[in-house]
Amino acid sequence: MANILVVDDELGIRDLLSEILNDEGHQVDLAENAAQARAARALARPDLVLLDIWMPDTDGVTLLKEWSSTGLLNMPVIMMSGHATIDTAVEATKIGAMAFLEKPITLQKLLKAVEQGLARTVARPLASALKPTSPMIDFVPEVIMAGSVLMASADRGLQSTQSFMLEKPLRDARDEFEKAYFEFHLAKEGGSMTRVAEKTGLERTHLYRKLKQLGVDLTRGKRSL
Repeated sequence: MANILVVDDELGIRDLLSEILNDEGHQVDLAENAAQARAARALARPDLVLLDIWMPDTDGVTLLKEWSSTGLLNMPVIMMSGHATIDTAVEATKIGAMAFLEKPITLQKLLKAVEQGLARTVARPLASALKPTSPMIDFVPEVIMAGSVLMASADRGLQSTQSFMLEKPLRDARDEFEKAYFEFHLAKEGGSMTRVAEKTGLERTHLYRKLKQLGVDLTRGKRSL
């Protein structure tokens, strides 16, 4: 779970992004202008910021410059706008923004950009730990080529090793783990969606949607509500 700050003067956009990101398991803070964004940034460094360009008090590019000049731009920032020009997007990227999303933002583009931004957040401290003399390193590719998770087989009472290739894109690797995770709990709980929802801390409707998204076979074995 990541802490994501959403900065946008449109209530509908803030609510929509908050709902999507909360469904993905993230903690979301909201700001409707630059003043609120500064206050949120002063409390703690978010793992990622979604920042609108056009805002009434201070525009997003100006706020980005402010964070950059004061040493506060140490988290990935994704710019958003429905009216920005290519020049504005290029300027924001030069200042330090990692990506630009044009409104209306599709779900696929949003989740991909957030995934890439959070991957950078994770990679930076790892790079610093491995190569402390190279502060400019953003990514450390292929530090570990493969990993395994030991999971109990609920239907056989045995243990087996489930391997996950960590060189894959973050979302693909995460989807593989989540699918194995939910299949494990479904088997353990005899297919009871209610008990799996309680075990995993998910609301049952969200759980069902997640299982369909991951391609979990809901017809195999007993599946009950």
